[in-house]
Amino acid sequence: MSGTSHDGVDAAIIKIGETGSWPELLFSASYPFPKALREEISAAPRAAADEVCRLNFRLARAFARAASSCIGASGIRPDAIASHGQTIFHIPPRKGRPGSTLQIGEPSVIAGLTGIPVVAGFRPADMAAGGQGAPLVAFADHVIFRGKGTKAVQNIGGIANVTVVTPSIDNVIAFDTGPGNCLIDIAMRTLFGRPMDRGGRMAARGKPDRALLKRLLAASYLKKAPPKSTGRELFGEAFLARILEGAKVKKQKPSFAADLISTLTHFTALSIRDAYRRFILGSYPVSEIILSGGGAKNVYLAGLLREVMSPISVNRIEDYGIPGAAKEAMSFAILANETLSGRPSNVPGATGAGRKAVLGGLYLP
Repeated sequence: MSGTSHDGVDAAIIKIGETGSWPELLFSASYPFPKALREEISAAPRAAADEVCRLNFRLARAFARAASSCIGASGIRPDAIASHGQTIFHIPPRKGRPGSTLQIGEPSVIAGLTGIPVVAGFRPADMAAGGQGAPLVAFADHVIFRGKGTKAVQNIGGIANVTVVTPSIDNVIAFDTGPGNCLIDIAMRTLFGRPMDRGGRMAARGKPDRALLKRLLAASYLKKAPPKSTGRELFGEAFLARILEGAKVKKQKPSFAADLISTLTHFTALSIRDAYRRFILGSYPVSEIILSGGGAKNVYLAGLLREVMSPISVNRIEDYGIPGAAKEAMSFAILANETLSGRPSNVPGATGAGRKAVLGGLYLP
């Protein structure tokens, strides 16, 4: 799995039986991308066709290396590999117009290099059924976390998304709440030349700009009712550029950079809070929020989230014995297991699809 932050590959090996059975995590590891590859992925939405073409195979080789490293380190050879691919562009359907999505990292190359069948192409299958193509992990979240009570599984990757897990899969909802780490990461690269605000230390040094924060929270996406999905196309470089353009005077302040990181971190936390208030808490008796993704490592952001979501408890996914870096990779392995069995695994209540669909296709070595 490589997500919106595109900082590397998170890989996991799981053992799983029939549909809906509990997955056993056997091994997990993370493999950072080289800086040059990260920069190519960042530029891909604006790149020429030949550059995207080359990147498609280059990423596939990186995914294959990650899979082979997992196999070598664990001594376990899996029956199949699930590859989400790297999202380059995502266009949700709007007002009767069909959407489109593009993930690259050619699965035939992964299959050829590893000698193992590959399941890939999950998002397009849901969109072909009229869905948003995201978020797709609702089925996996239900498999992993179903039980007594209603829980919210809150992932904070580049984009933040939530799954409300209920006892019945038919009542599960999921949607992208808005920005996760993406704006913070882009601002850190732009202002400090660093890939991220590690631990939230820069945000803790600054003070949020309340006027700017109010404007950010007025973004139309945040008010849109689910099903909905978003990405860096909205909360990305152009979004940050508009913020910087409107802050020419404030940029003269010595504390401007730290204040902006603090503002963007508050924006992520408050956009999540607002999503719960608007679309979840009035209909679902959420007893717990389970936090996963890279944003869970941002101590300042996680603390803000606990503060704004009180009295609902916010716990880490590690409390359930699942490494945070392994969760998304586990989720797509669960979806691939359903695909191999010919069973649908999209959740129309989450994506807005008109029907249940078998997600992805099989690529043989």
